[in-house]
Amino acid sequence: MSTATRQAAPPPTRARGDVRGARRLFVVRELGIGLALVLLVAVTTIYNPRFLNAQSRKDLMLGATILVVLAVGQAIVVITRNVDLSVGSVLGLSAFATGKLFLAMSETPIVLAVLAGVGLGLLCGIVNGALIAVARVPALVVTLGTLYVFRGVDYSWAAGQQINAADMPSGFKRMGTATLLGIPVLALFAIAVLVFAGYYLRNYRSGREMYAIGSDPEAARLSGIPVGWRVFTAMAISGALAGLAGVLHAARFGTLDAAAGNGIELQVVAAVVVGGVAIFGGSGSVYGAALGALLLSTIGSALPVLRIDPFWQQAVVGALILAAIGLDRALTARIASRLRGRRARGA
Repeated sequence: MSTATRQAAPPPTRARGDVRGARRLFVVRELGIGLALVLLVAVTTIYNPRFLNAQSRKDLMLGATILVVLAVGQAIVVITRNVDLSVGSVLGLSAFATGKLFLAMSETPIVLAVLAGVGLGLLCGIVNGALIAVARVPALVVTLGTLYVFRGVDYSWAAGQQINAADMPSGFKRMGTATLLGIPVLALFAIAVLVFAGYYLRNYRSGREMYAIGSDPEAARLSGIPVGWRVFTAMAISGALAGLAGVLHAARFGTLDAAAGNGIELQVVAAVVVGGVAIFGGSGSVYGAALGALLLSTIGSALPVLRIDPFWQQAVVGALILAAIGLDRALTARIASRLRGRRARGA
C-alpha cells in the first residue's frame, strides 16, 4: 500500500469519532438536565417530605404527561430547523372534539375516541406541513397563523359551551386517574410515544435525515434527501401528537371549554430548548426534550412548596432558556473547533 493510500484511509474513522464525540457532548448535557431535576426534587423533599408521597408522585407524572407528549412532537420539528406554534390550539380543538364526540355518542369506545382525536390533530398537522413544504412558507409564519385559525375554529364551535366531567363516560374518566404498577395510565401513553419517537429518529433512515436537514437544508437537498417531504412528515407527527395530548387532557380534567391548552405552546418550545434540542436544528433528542418538559413541570410544582412566589417561575424558565441557548452555542463552537483541529492534523 502506498503512502498516499495509507494517509487517505483514516478520515472515515476520524469522521465516525467526531460523530461519537459530538453525541457524547450532548449526552452529557442531557445528564446535566437530569441531575438538575434530581437536585430540585431532593431540595424540595428535604424542605417538605410530603413532596414525594404517593399522591404527589402521581400528580408530578400526570402534570408532565401532556407537556412531554407535546415536547416530543415539537422536538422532531425543531430538529428539522422549524417550529410548530399551533400545538396548543390543536390540543384545545382535539380536547373539545373528544368531549363533543362523547356527548353525541356516549357509548363510543375509548379507542375510537383516541383515534379520532389523533386523526383531527394529524389533519391540522397536514395543513401546516402542506403550507410549509409545498407553498414554502416559513414554519414560524404558518404556525403562528394556524395557531389563531385553529383556536378560532375551536371558539366558534364551542360558542361559549362548557363540557362538564359529569357528561363524560365513567370509563374515559377512569383512564385519567387509573394507575398500572404505580404509574398513571396517561403517563404510559407519554412513555410509549417517547420510546417510539426515539427509536424512529435513531434507527430509521428518514429519522436520521431529519437531523441532516436541520444541520444544512440546502446540503441535504443536494444530497438527494426529500427535504419537503421530511418537513411535512415532522409537522404531521407534531399535529398527531398534539391531537393525542388533547385526548389525554380531556381524560385528565373532564371539564372542557375552548380555552384548553391556551398558551401551552410557549412552554413546549421552552421544554424542547431547555432539553438540549438546538433551536437552529440538527442536534438534540426527544429524550432530552422529555427531560426538559419534566424539569419545567417539576419547577411549577416545587416553587409553591418552597414558598417561592409563582411569578418567579417565568423568570426561572427564561433563565433556563437563555442558559440552554448559550450552552448550545458553546457546544457547537467546541465541536467545530475540534473538527478544524483534527482536519489540520490530518492535512
